[in-house]
Amino acid sequence: MVPSSFRFGLARWRNQVPEYDHFYQVGAPQGSADYREQEMLALDLELTGLDVRQDAILSIATVPIIAGRLVLSDAWHQLVAFDGGVGQSATIHGIHDRHLEDAVPLSEALATLLPKLAGRILVCHHGGLDLGFLQSGLTAEFGQGLPLEVIDTLKIEQRRLERQGTILKSDTLKLAYCRRRYGLPDYPGHNALTDAIACGELLLAQASALAGRGRLTINELLRLSR
Repeated sequence: MVPSSFRFGLARWRNQVPEYDHFYQVGAPQGSADYREQEMLALDLELTGLDVRQDAILSIATVPIIAGRLVLSDAWHQLVAFDGGVGQSATIHGIHDRHLEDAVPLSEALATLLPKLAGRILVCHHGGLDLGFLQSGLTAEFGQGLPLEVIDTLKIEQRRLERQGTILKSDTLKLAYCRRRYGLPDYPGHNALTDAIACGELLLAQASALAGRGRLTINELLRLSR
């Protein structure tokens, strides 16, 4: 069943935002499908800060997840130009002003991203933050957001640990620490492409642990992400 938000978005889009053509033609993801049957898209953003009202997207990276596997050959990473300097945020993400010489405008980066979103469920670590900046960017550049659904690996892990009675410390839910609990290797942090891959691998490890030998639907993962 197509979500009402998707049908509403389709009605708003007609004759208004041609860049969204492919997204709506492909149709909505299938929430009742097993996670190994529905295509997903691991996504990560590097940002100048955490305030969607004043901070900017510095880079976007995605990796498709198809049939329960990350498709690294279709991974994508793009630096994004913005007004102003990187400032002190460079100490976190390692992107300096000199690295942005070949960056593209946000409108161009989002136009490239749009076909990758079509028919897929997003997978993010701290999904509310990434989705907030993504929707803000889409609205600023194209006049409206999109009816996107996000599976949040941070929320899934938080729920699992809380059920176990684990006391959550300040760093417990960081991507690297979550990965270690599933025996996944450490990767260098704060690079959008590396983090997108790391998040996608974490989701597959979480889903495998949850599903066991049975099915695990997209809707179940979305519920755990709220």
